[in-house]
Amino acid sequence: MTATNAPAPIRVMLVDDHEVVRRGIVTTIDASGNLQVAGEASSVAEANRRLPAIRPDVLVVDLQLPDGTGIDVMKHARSLDAEQTMIVLTSFDDDAAVRESRSAGASGLLLKSARSREIIEAITTVHEGGSVWPSDRVDDEPQLSDSDQRIVELIGDGHSNREIAERLGIAEKTVKNRVTVILQTLGMQRRTQVAAMVAARRRASWK
Repeated sequence: MTATNAPAPIRVMLVDDHEVVRRGIVTTIDASGNLQVAGEASSVAEANRRLPAIRPDVLVVDLQLPDGTGIDVMKHARSLDAEQTMIVLTSFDDDAAVRESRSAGASGLLLKSARSREIIEAITTVHEGGSVWPSDRVDDEPQLSDSDQRIVELIGDGHSNREIAERLGIAEKTVKNRVTVILQTLGMQRRTQVAAMVAARRRASWK
């Protein structure tokens, strides 16, 4: 009888100049079972130098680094891989941090005070295409129109642009343009993130 192969662990690269913080998160990740620390760095220069060889599934980066910011690291990571998934690590959950993180392409913001379970869940969520932003920022997010919300729901159902166009009776090009606007409005980069958001919202409504 052949044993079923276990899924490959999610490879994480951690960038933070505080060794105590880094060690704590590394310990949490290594103990999770489904995550693996693929690399570490304590500065922008070190992170940028190591990124091409590590190519992590998820990049977790501190906003404040001794020779620059996490934004610098994220921009470099995106220049290497336009689809790089990233989470910002910070001590302060403020509007500026959220705005900067979103603009750099991060899928979420993780406080250094987060519990082990929250860290694991956040990394897993963004790897699956979701996003993890502080709950008190939800009301600040721009609202979608009814038509765009309908498109979001259809994306959540797994429909392609063509299928959505047929269902709504509009041109496929129009759907493509609206999806672009929706992604920008939600601070997301991929349709899979929208689908994950819809799935998470539906799960929450079932509880």
